[in-house]
Amino acid sequence: MTECNQQSFEFEGHFSRELTARFDGGQQTSDAGGLLLRETDRRLKLLKRFAACFVDGRSAGRIEHSVEEMVAQRVYGIAMGYEDLNDHDELRNDPLLGVMAGKAEAGSALAGKSTLNRLELSTQTPDRYKKISCNTGAIDQLMVDVFLESHRKAPEEIILDLDATDMQIHGRQECRFFHGFYDHYCYLPLYIFCGDHLLGARLRQSNIDGSDGALEEVQRIVGEIRQKWSDVRIILRADSGFCRDAIMTWCEAAKVDYIFGLARNSRLETILAPQLKEAAAEFAQTQHRARIFTEFEYETRDSWSRRRRVIGKAEHIEGKANPRFVVTSLPATVWQPQKLYEDLYCARGNMENRIKEQFSLFADRVSAETMRANQLRIYFSAMAYLLVDGLRRLALTGTEMARAQVPTIRLRLFKIGAQLRISVRKIWISMASSYPYQDTFHRAWFSLRC
Repeated sequence: MTECNQQSFEFEGHFSRELTARFDGGQQTSDAGGLLLRETDRRLKLLKRFAACFVDGRSAGRIEHSVEEMVAQRVYGIAMGYEDLNDHDELRNDPLLGVMAGKAEAGSALAGKSTLNRLELSTQTPDRYKKISCNTGAIDQLMVDVFLESHRKAPEEIILDLDATDMQIHGRQECRFFHGFYDHYCYLPLYIFCGDHLLGARLRQSNIDGSDGALEEVQRIVGEIRQKWSDVRIILRADSGFCRDAIMTWCEAAKVDYIFGLARNSRLETILAPQLKEAAAEFAQTQHRARIFTEFEYETRDSWSRRRRVIGKAEHIEGKANPRFVVTSLPATVWQPQKLYEDLYCARGNMENRIKEQFSLFADRVSAETMRANQLRIYFSAMAYLLVDGLRRLALTGTEMARAQVPTIRLRLFKIGAQLRISVRKIWISMASSYPYQDTFHRAWFSLRC
């Protein structure tokens, strides 16, 4: 095989100047903005607590890469756009990532793909071949703890959003199933948010009802929240896939309010018929979308245990009627039908953006063989999200990126070219002078250092 040892590369000249490129720039990185994530972690103390959810059963004298270093390396890598373990065979020599991950010797190599893969294959208890075990219950609790810590005092009211999404799979993963609605083999994970805060991420197989396991997750999260905030008012919000009697009955007993979408049927449409007729007449007169809201008591014939308040939206748009229904425990004295539907229920659409951010952090990279390993990958993406969202909350409020999503923050704040110079007493990171978002970077750094 011919070995190329060319030192310089000539390109077409620029006017009167020759154009030559060489690999002689010294130690450099393209992710200098990741230092903001490191500073965010110093505020949240997230990665150290995440690493504490793992138990290291390896011989102490033979450990080259600690669990805390590997966890930080993997989470920072995901946040900065490196989805695959294979990426770390090159990243392990990135000096800045070594600094971020906590390597004592600056410039020493990080863990490679095989070592990180053994971490991802952690089991509940260590065995001969997998020395590192993982406590998934502790990770679940950590996500709720980060949410609680983000408030200086208990809020009067919080809204918990539930939603499921599909994660397409292509191999022979454990519990694979072809989902007719999504038209591919997939998993059906459950996500729970409160605003921008991620409280729960549970991987599930897809041959289930969309609400399966949701009640257990809600009970756990609500219980942890009320241990610290005993008087907080909690509203559960979700689409019709979670409108199940067991969930609503538990909410009513636990003094948790709810608002769920309600799948339409012939009985509901018959009840709403007068309003639908009125909306059609209004549309015919104005040629603009017409909406009329009403409410009534409703009970299914066999699946509900009691009558409940239902809001009906009689809408007519061009060419057709578009009726919609929600069921709620919220009182009419506070929430009138139109306000409840438009201001409260429709606001759940923001959660879809938060789920998209999980995909931007490669939560859908569920290519490991076992469900447990894929669940752990979702946890790694969740920790990366908590870091980026922490940066957004702590440092970007009041800037042009206050509401920016993960891909924008990654592109504008993390991807900064820089040269590293390491001496005995100092690490110099010389970032590109032409970087266009220096003011935003400075404001974020200042906020994190305050």
